[in-house]
Amino acid sequence: MNALRPIRRVSQIRQYADEPVPEDVIDKLLELARWTGSSRNSQPWHFIVVRDRETLRKLAAMRPNINWAAGAPVGIAIVLDGESPMSEAYDEGRVTERLMTGATVLGYGSGVAWFGEEEHQTAAKKLLGIPAGKTARQIVMVGKPKSRDDPRPYGPKRGRKPMSELTSFERFGTSKR
Repeated sequence: MNALRPIRRVSQIRQYADEPVPEDVIDKLLELARWTGSSRNSQPWHFIVVRDRETLRKLAAMRPNINWAAGAPVGIAIVLDGESPMSEAYDEGRVTERLMTGATVLGYGSGVAWFGEEEHQTAAKKLLGIPAGKTARQIVMVGKPKSRDDPRPYGPKRGRKPMSELTSFERFGTSKR
């Protein structure tokens, strides 16, 4: 279990230290993302590394619940081809988790800022120069964690449900013997 501990510690970070993320760390994360598996090996993604503080501030201002993203030193926007919504949503989840896991293993933190409704996605695409036919729903923020606590007063509680509530054996609702 000790080998899996770093992966268990991957969590949504919403508070970042005012410290840049070195280019080599971003390069390692992008290389890791590039090697993420995808449906039919389509690799339907393009990554936009965003360091410009004003651009990050504008993206974070699109929705109140992502305003924390303005405090991160860098974001990696995930742009998808827009050709296969179902498989691309699956691939987007895989590459997002891979970026977050990589950031944790490298000693950084990360958080996903979801652009939200169609109008927010359209505004984000315009701001980042993404063609209309592409899909862009989120940006993965990366930086040194200032805190692992959720600064929102309404944020979810930490912890996990017991394994017995999450797992069945052979058939739904059957416990381990």
